[in-house]
Amino acid sequence: MLSIVSDVLCGEEVKYFSCGKCKTRMKVVDTIVLHGTGGASAMSSVVHLCNPGTKVAAHTVVGRDGDYYQMVPYVIKAWHAGVSMHQGRANVNDFSIGVEMDNGGQLKRKGNRFFSSFGREYMPNEVYTGIENGRAVYWHAYTAEQVEAVIRLCRLLRVHYGIKYLVRHSDITSRKVDPGPAFPFEEVKKRAGFVY
Repeated sequence: MLSIVSDVLCGEEVKYFSCGKCKTRMKVVDTIVLHGTGGASAMSSVVHLCNPGTKVAAHTVVGRDGDYYQMVPYVIKAWHAGVSMHQGRANVNDFSIGVEMDNGGQLKRKGNRFFSSFGREYMPNEVYTGIENGRAVYWHAYTAEQVEAVIRLCRLLRVHYGIKYLVRHSDITSRKVDPGPAFPFEEVKKRAGFVY
């Protein structure tokens, strides 16, 4: 059973990592920001986010198998939103929990093959095809296990902290497109209990 104890996620599917560069306690926590990692694996994203030499961090990564990787306690400010705005408030890092989802991001098609920006090939059954400006676009699909894990986590965070808002990274800054059209945001929002 998934739970939160002392601002840390608890459950048999949770792995813990230390991201010591984040130390400032947030005064308000009322928003969850969902991200796609655009990376090769959950572990490679965890290593990057925990690296003391990078200027990025997040609270949790959700793996493709539905496992959770927590790096920062939920009341400590993490550096996941960058220059951002939500509900008339700038610096969304100051009041939000960053949830990263392991995902290769937007893909390029070469013939009948699909590749990430970092050169990994994805099989056609792992590819989401959408239409943008009348043209086909390709994204790494999220897994059913991952989507269910995100719903469970967002529901738990909403209840535990009284979270009001669930947003995508692309909702708070025009610089970003993640988690992208492959992610079923409206379904997740509804099933996690966000009604605004």
